[in-house]
Amino acid sequence: MNDMSDKTALMAAAQKARGAAYAPYSGFSVGAAVVCGDGSVYTGCNIENASYPCGICAERTAVAKAVSEGKREFRMIAVTGSSAEKCTPCGICRQFLYEFSPDMSVLCGNDAGEYDEIKLSELLPCGFGASSME
Repeated sequence: MNDMSDKTALMAAAQKARGAAYAPYSGFSVGAAVVCGDGSVYTGCNIENASYPCGICAERTAVAKAVSEGKREFRMIAVTGSSAEKCTPCGICRQFLYEFSPDMSVLCGNDAGEYDEIKLSELLPCGFGASSME
């Protein structure tokens, strides 16, 4: 996943995943696609709940699917929302992703497929993970 076509394909996978979002309360659909260390890709969407804390973001859905299949290394994630603004992971998702890969690349996209690339460590400066607990 190093060239533009791969990143564009990853963003397209996130956009497709966004189509499955369950967002009846906010009306804001999000899709994500994560690339594992072995090159496999897992997707996810946001799933809301009438009891708001029970919902789950697209990023955590994608990573949880991958982790449940034994994946622990992640290289890149694409996140896209249903607006013209580029969507970035929320604070909880930033910490969740940091647990596995502080230096992963994050593609932050909008509903038109445009995106910016940023390192997770830039989105969560001074983050903490397993090494912080030693």
